[in-house]
Amino acid sequence: MTQFQGTSSPEQTNLDAILKSPTYRIGHEDPDLLNSNAMRGVRMLLEITKPDLQLETAGIESTIIVFGGARIVDKDTAAAKLAQAEQRLSATPGSSSLKRQVVHAKQLVDLSHFYDAAREFAALASQHGQADKGQSHGCASHVIVTGGGPGIMEAANRGAFEAGCRSIGLNITLPFEQHPNHFITPDLCFKFNYFSLRKFHFVMRSIGAILFPGGFGTLDELFELLTLRQVGTKGSMPIVLFGTEFWRRLVDFNYLAEMGLISDDDLDLIHFSDSAEEAWDFIRNRTRAETEAS
Repeated sequence: MTQFQGTSSPEQTNLDAILKSPTYRIGHEDPDLLNSNAMRGVRMLLEITKPDLQLETAGIESTIIVFGGARIVDKDTAAAKLAQAEQRLSATPGSSSLKRQVVHAKQLVDLSHFYDAAREFAALASQHGQADKGQSHGCASHVIVTGGGPGIMEAANRGAFEAGCRSIGLNITLPFEQHPNHFITPDLCFKFNYFSLRKFHFVMRSIGAILFPGGFGTLDELFELLTLRQVGTKGSMPIVLFGTEFWRRLVDFNYLAEMGLISDDDLDLIHFSDSAEEAWDFIRNRTRAETEAS
């Protein structure tokens, strides 16, 4: 049978359908397959492997974890937010919710010094471990690693950035959009889908951790680190709680020991500090002692 111009045979139509079929895609080039429930294990393996390979390529020998509240901002930003809250209240002075917003804004002004402290601490640690101060050359120790977001995370990445050093950001996919802060080293910024694997990379190369005041996320990370220390998984990694008054009021660790729910020795897992320089000296001395002992 003669085919008219512009028409195709059943065989050609079938071949076109074959070539367009998802089944004809190479497995690793099939997004529908990779995003399916059946491939969750593969996606998890990728989230373990990709950052690990890049950090190894970048020469990252060790890290220091910095955790803290995403809502804590620098003093100028906090002051501006307070002024806005007060302006809104002045327009509607009887609003109880606006009054509470002013109270919260004042608290953020008081907390802003923690932003400065995280920034200072990160600069001290980064300068120590990255003598060449290069953004992409040579091996580096004591590299700052954060969750890559705003607040204390931004402050820590910023401290390293302003010191001319590299730092790591481990972002996470959230129901509400989260962007990496402006100060993470570009080739050391990673995005995760699984919280558990993000935690894995926080701890994998860590030799110390410092936690500033924060909310549920900060507390989650704190107790996970303390548990790892308690059971011996992380050896003698120092854990610093920055802001003695805040932490002692928030968690009564001594009460846990008095009740016999933790041992008295477990209290030594925690070091309180109110100075960026003192906190850095403590971590540096503890990690140096650990290195010499090994």
